[in-house]
Amino acid sequence: MAVPKKKTSRSRKGMRRSHDKVAAPNVIYCECGEPTLPHRACAVCGTYKGRQVISGEDA
Repeated sequence: MAVPKKKTSRSRKGMRRSHDKVAAPNVIYCECGEPTLPHRACAVCGTYKGRQVISGEDA
């Protein structure tokens, strides 16, 4: 069975994990000015691509 000969240093371990970070989500701003995720209706005003898709009281 393979066993490591030497202890992995903190620097080497950090370099290996440098690509494991969580990417920040893309944020777009709706016409009403609220930040939303792309390709989703605005939770505040209920618009998507410039047209009303959710009524104002449901949003």
